[in-house]
Amino acid sequence: MNKVIHFELSTEDPESITKFYSNVFGWKASKWDGPMDYWLVSTGPEDEAGIDGAFMLRSETDKRLEKSALITIGVSSVDESLEKIKSNGGKIIMPKTAIPGMGYSASFEDSEGNIVAIMQNDPSAK
Repeated sequence: MNKVIHFELSTEDPESITKFYSNVFGWKASKWDGPMDYWLVSTGPEDEAGIDGAFMLRSETDKRLEKSALITIGVSSVDESLEKIKSNGGKIIMPKTAIPGMGYSASFEDSEGNIVAIMQNDPSAK
């Protein structure tokens, strides 16, 4: 079984969304030192149940995700998961993509039109 491991919320104003979620829920956000504008979000202590996520600029998201949340499911193999997705009626939205130093990601549309991401951990990804 594969668990939800991450979420993303799109924003036009990273400062405003960071302040909102910090004031309401106590979340902490910090700018990621990667190739895109992305803010990693800590939703609580690591020893508590739950997942962390991120804020990303709306201009960098798929238009269908402009005002919604994207969940990410951890998988052992993006390639195998994409095959299962296709054979079960899913549609690949973003093919397997390397996230340097982190792993491989892809996104798909499920049988009901929901867009979901998958992530394979691999620190050697380039």
